[in-house]
Amino acid sequence: MAGLGIVWLVHGETGSFGAAGLVTGAFAVAETLAGPQTARLMDRFGQPRVLVPLLCAHAGAIAALVALALTGSPAVQLTAAGLAAGATVPQIGALCAARWSALLHGGAELPAAFALEAVSNEVAFLLGPALAVLAAARLHPAAGTVLAGALVVGAGLAFAALGRTAPAPVATAAATAAADRPAARGPGTLLSRSFATLLAVNLALGVFFGSMQVSVSAFAELHHAAPAAGFLYGLMSAASLLAGLAYGRHRRKTPPADQLPLILAFLACASLLPLLAGTPWQLGLALLLPGAGVAPCIIASSTLVESVVDPSVLTQAFTWTNSASAAGIAVSAAAVGRLVDGPGGPRAGFTVPLLALTATAALTWSNRRGGSGVDPGRRPASRWYEHE
Repeated sequence: MAGLGIVWLVHGETGSFGAAGLVTGAFAVAETLAGPQTARLMDRFGQPRVLVPLLCAHAGAIAALVALALTGSPAVQLTAAGLAAGATVPQIGALCAARWSALLHGGAELPAAFALEAVSNEVAFLLGPALAVLAAARLHPAAGTVLAGALVVGAGLAFAALGRTAPAPVATAAATAAADRPAARGPGTLLSRSFATLLAVNLALGVFFGSMQVSVSAFAELHHAAPAAGFLYGLMSAASLLAGLAYGRHRRKTPPADQLPLILAFLACASLLPLLAGTPWQLGLALLLPGAGVAPCIIASSTLVESVVDPSVLTQAFTWTNSASAAGIAVSAAAVGRLVDGPGGPRAGFTVPLLALTATAALTWSNRRGGSGVDPGRRPASRWYEHE
């Protein structure tokens, strides 16, 4: 909602898509870079103590951005406000994942909790953009940005008030610093091979999302059905939502680290189908299978993150996976945009997620065979972590 709202706000007031893209990009970059740093503070001092001032700062940044846009300020000032808004937006998804992990302590209910998170995200991605565009188009160009900011601040404050569900803060700064030092490479740290592999998985998922968004839009436009692009992409989101519900309802004996390479392999194979589509309705059907693999992949990845890092850096870990996904979306969307403009058209764009997912499936399978390491005293997720 925030990205779309900023596009409508800046373009509506300046008439320039270039300025709108610059401010939106500044918001996204700041969010990606600052998110892990604010998460580190939350691990150290506790979520509520950091979240409340962060939300206040975000409200101020959004107000400044809207005021600057409405008063015709230059692009440099708008970009600075976009940077401030992105740097102060809290990573609520990562905070929720850390809370579930702290509450359930790696128990059998944890995958179901992460499934609930994945399904909630799918609902948000289905409804949020429509709300942002509707508000901006029907009410005022600033309405989408204001609505997104109000939801973040209002819901964030309510979330912060649930202090009893928040993970306990790290006792000393030394615990956090020790987890990040290069000398601390190994199980339980953010520098372990296991966590690096999970970052690669989320990067590949970001590539999948960014590539599909551009390629589906280009395919629909090529077949003179541009308005159908949102519906086609929505089919994939709907399939992911239903798969997430099904995945969360059933407990499996197979460990998540054994499931993840299989899910990625399924996603890679399913990503072949859009290459075979010749009409928009065929593409819609072809997107159902890849969509069905998205939520299970996110759930398995989140479960493994909880298994391979120390609780003292858990919020940071979930935020880094979100940032990896955001980076994959940004880079792939730009690259695929150039690809689909070339002679290969949309089909060239559809090859990018196929290649990314195939490589990541091979990487996770290799790590499963070789093993990685799990923090002593924490329940291993599978053989993947036994031998490093």
